[in-house]
Amino acid sequence: MCGIAGWVDFGRDLTEERPTVDAMTDTLGKRGPDARGVWIAPNAALGHTRNSIIDLAGGVQPMSAEEDGRELAVLAYTGEVYNFKQLRTELEGRGHRFRTRSDTEVVLRSYVEWGTGCANHLEGMFAFAVWDVRREELVLIRDRMGIKPLFYKTLPEGLLFGSEPKALFANPLVRPTVDADGLRELFSTAKVPGQSVFKELRELPPGHTLTVSRRGAVLHRYWALEAKPHTDDLDTTIATVRSMLEEIVTRELVADVPLCTALSGGIDSSAITALAAIARAQAGDDAVRTITATFVGYSENFTPDDQRDTPDAPYAAELARHVGADHTDIVLGTADLIDPAARQAAIIAQDMPTMLGDMDTSLYLMLRATREHSTVALTGETADEIFGGFKWLHDEELVGMETFPWVAAEKRQQGSSNGQGRGLFSAGLLGKLDMYGYYADNYRTTQAETPHQEGESVREHRMRELSYAHLARWLPMLLDRGDRLAMASSLETRVPFCDHRLVEYVYNTPWEFKIFDGREKSLLRAATRDLLPKSVIERPKSPYPVTQDPTYTQALHREFGAVLDDSNSPVLPYLDVDAARQAIKDPSGVAHEWHSRSNIEMALGFDFWLRTYGVQIDV
Repeated sequence: MCGIAGWVDFGRDLTEERPTVDAMTDTLGKRGPDARGVWIAPNAALGHTRNSIIDLAGGVQPMSAEEDGRELAVLAYTGEVYNFKQLRTELEGRGHRFRTRSDTEVVLRSYVEWGTGCANHLEGMFAFAVWDVRREELVLIRDRMGIKPLFYKTLPEGLLFGSEPKALFANPLVRPTVDADGLRELFSTAKVPGQSVFKELRELPPGHTLTVSRRGAVLHRYWALEAKPHTDDLDTTIATVRSMLEEIVTRELVADVPLCTALSGGIDSSAITALAAIARAQAGDDAVRTITATFVGYSENFTPDDQRDTPDAPYAAELARHVGADHTDIVLGTADLIDPAARQAAIIAQDMPTMLGDMDTSLYLMLRATREHSTVALTGETADEIFGGFKWLHDEELVGMETFPWVAAEKRQQGSSNGQGRGLFSAGLLGKLDMYGYYADNYRTTQAETPHQEGESVREHRMRELSYAHLARWLPMLLDRGDRLAMASSLETRVPFCDHRLVEYVYNTPWEFKIFDGREKSLLRAATRDLLPKSVIERPKSPYPVTQDPTYTQALHREFGAVLDDSNSPVLPYLDVDAARQAIKDPSGVAHEWHSRSNIEMALGFDFWLRTYGVQIDV
């Protein structure tokens, strides 16, 4: 996995802007610690930082394609194209010659052969930029599911782009300004495609290309979910899911560097781990390595909450024994979670604060520890979105509400009754933002764009809407979080369940198939039942863990009290200070619940963000 940045400007000579291009590229050093390169022409500049995964000696970027001594195109690419070997064979049959073993050169040659149509040939996760020397135009392309991020800002005569907003902020033409829509997006858990938190930035939507020339910028959608008749019976559907997963996991194990799986002990990551163990054994490789994040005393003192019924570590350990994995627990304590450097690193990785608090910090620390022995990690992300794993999808009251069910679920908890992470911000600010109006508009748009099949029952129609909402509005938040926190430690994460072919197949599977045994994720359970211990198969959905140590909350309260006592704290004008002071005095159990804690974590993160990024709030 790598970092890309660049600048196209038809109104200036970019060969004189090398220091700025270098600065943009250098911000992405953690995404690519192994190599760095910059290519500059009068009207275009591409920067690249490399995290070497395949063909460690080759694959240096930016990479140029030439014919008869003439430069055709230059590529800056991040991602993994899992069908690159097949594409290479096809392209060789079309007369292309290769000088490396890398998928990078296959992507470049695919563009030379098919232009922007190359996106339809690529299977995997990717975001890349091609400067077409022949046409004098820039092409940006992002994978179908939006696994790899790509941000841009249009200019009067060109465009700036980068894997992360921080790359664009290194250019003096961009300032970190956030308007009302940006704050809405910051506080939202239902992301609007293409919308960025920052006023001047856009995010290239998943499944899109953007072509920039002297004539302007043209956005084009090359892929979208479609509703298609599902003709397979239940047994065939289960068998198809299994065979698809076997093929997907096997090809996502290809790497020239150490690899592991992130194992929670839930069915998603356990299925990936079990399939990886089988594939590695068949290939004669060493046992699969597994990593689990937990907290000091967590399993012994665990108390169920509104989302989590069981702790991860015991189930992960049992699965690791079951498949003979080389297993490691990353055990974190309050000192780790409250460490300002770790919490700030999680914010800087994402270029913004989030309401996830210690979940972000612990994930960052777990991924950082993983990178000490592995360069690639497979995760179970996206299984809940496609197979229907979330608790709120099985709550008839929430399913029946005219909004995103996870937004409706927030209101049930005392600590998030006004919205997750927003509880301590001022009524004046929240009134201007009108978050529930924002959600309502987004929800109606999501409903309108949902692809349906003819003849759906009322129930099927509703559940298809919610399945699409999870894929198009909820999943982008998780994919971006996972990528950014992993790449902050130069760790590549792969998401087998995000394979677009699997997503398409399961999306068109009837809801009744997905709950045929009366439980969530029935299809996945049936497809992997023979691979996993009974305890894992029967374990209810349990999201990423949060610490339950009360000393963490106490430490947060002390830190927040210092912020409130500092009249120069930049967050103060945006807070309900009286409510904030009351929150840190509250000794009740509610104050220690993760919903309530997230209000303080968000306020602290917001303060650090304003101080560090120099964000201008324009509302």
